[in-house]
Amino acid sequence: MHEMRLTLGYPPSVNTYWRSVAGRVLISRKGREYRIGCLARVLMPPQSFGKARLKVTIGCWMPDNRRRDLDNLPKAILDALQHAKMYVDDSQIDDLRIWRIGLDRQDPRVEIEISEIGS
Repeated sequence: MHEMRLTLGYPPSVNTYWRSVAGRVLISRKGREYRIGCLARVLMPPQSFGKARLKVTIGCWMPDNRRRDLDNLPKAILDALQHAKMYVDDSQIDDLRIWRIGLDRQDPRVEIEISEIGS
């Protein structure tokens, strides 16, 4: 596989993705629900980039006009894709780009393009 495009729901920010419980840092309920939703979309049909070096581009359709830091979004997305076995580890990503496409109150989402470096 050399390239893949997919659309996922709008992710929880990194500020709500993690929770501290009894001294341990865990993925929050919101984070786990996001991962499960992504898993269902990615596994139909199952695909994987294995251990290839990757470029990932994420276009974001925002849910509202609030000020948001784009750098808070990729963690949940990349972890969910790793959990779905799209790649072995997100350390394989050598080129990561994220951009704000626009506003869509009805269907906030992220449009993702993953490609192998050099293909």
